[in-house]
Amino acid sequence: MAKIQAIRGMNDILPEQTPVWQFVEGKVRKVLAQYGYQEIRMPIVEQTDLFKRSIGEVTDIVEKEMYTFDDRNGDSLTLRPEGTAGCVRAAEEHGLLFNQTRRLWYTGPMFRHERPQKGRYRQFHQIGVECFGMAGPDIDAELLILTARLWRELGLAEHTRLEINSIGTSEARKVYRQALVEYLSQYKADLDADSQRRLETNPLRILDSKDPATRSILENAPNLDEYLDDDSRAHFDRLRELLDAAGIEYTINPALVRGLDYYGKTVFEWITDSLGAQGTVCAGGRYDGLVEQLGGKPTRAVGFAMGLERLILLLETLELIPEHVNNNADVYVTAMGDGALASALALAEELRAELPKAVVVSHCGGGSFKSQMKKADKSGARYAIILGENEVANGRVGLKPLRSDELQQDLARDELASSLAAALKH
Repeated sequence: MAKIQAIRGMNDILPEQTPVWQFVEGKVRKVLAQYGYQEIRMPIVEQTDLFKRSIGEVTDIVEKEMYTFDDRNGDSLTLRPEGTAGCVRAAEEHGLLFNQTRRLWYTGPMFRHERPQKGRYRQFHQIGVECFGMAGPDIDAELLILTARLWRELGLAEHTRLEINSIGTSEARKVYRQALVEYLSQYKADLDADSQRRLETNPLRILDSKDPATRSILENAPNLDEYLDDDSRAHFDRLRELLDAAGIEYTINPALVRGLDYYGKTVFEWITDSLGAQGTVCAGGRYDGLVEQLGGKPTRAVGFAMGLERLILLLETLELIPEHVNNNADVYVTAMGDGALASALALAEELRAELPKAVVVSHCGGGSFKSQMKKADKSGARYAIILGENEVANGRVGLKPLRSDELQQDLARDELASSLAAALKH
């Protein structure tokens, strides 16, 4: 019988890899907590209409990429392709937005049926941040200052750059859309296939086409900036002033539009040049109309999402994972003989109480002294505790360094915790 394997593009995260994930997630949690953001957890499955109404029915995500199915009641359900719509639905459903401001964040898997490639998968993990009830550019600036701090925490400040743009209100974009379509229609036959299709459905997405021929045509296309409404222009100018005052470097990219229908005014991307084509590591913007679009009262909102797989790939590519980020034990407790087993388990528990930061692994499964020491070494532990029946009888333990040339010590059992605390600097 053939073995069952994971679905293509949906990957296992193995024990050797999880410490890196925990390291990155821990850094993000720390930074978000410093800024007063609260965690929210939403279901993985939502009603399909939630994404059709928020993302837009003529987007690539809804048309080609969503995992959608009918459940046993005949309801159309979808594995979430992104987190913002679900966060808005949850916040509105539970009354979190009425006459109040909110700073929320979430993490978890998202699902899109794309062609799997390095840094882009069918099940991928995001950390999302969403802010509600704040109209000014100060909260836009805070999000960018926050992410800049995160890059510093991760050692990525020199490897990421910020691009920003304003795409104005939906009314301004409608006027611009018409001008863009009129211009591009003259060159329809010369556009790439995706852009030809988008010309009829989502023409603003043509602006970030990577096709050289299309890029050449776009050089003389109408500029969105020329169609901005006064409020959006003032909002963007003030955002730039706040970023300048905070020392946040940025580039204005007139072609930056983002791929989801709900964005308006500020949009931004943090980009790296170290991952080839998969260069965006964090992206977001304002979506002031989405809450109302999903049935709530008009609520100003802004947020971003970052892909964890791509962020971790960047850290690994640049060799920025600290050496201490691993699954290694600090101490490995061995038991030589049945008479020492109960005492060894008790000793390990005492060490966990005395040294709460230490990883203490008890050897289980028996075996010779040689085999137990091999497993102690394989665990990555810095020290092995050797406890045999003689040591138990005499209240002694052996402390063997595994990562240095220090000699093995013979210690009184009640001296062990303090000796290890000094050695491990715990």
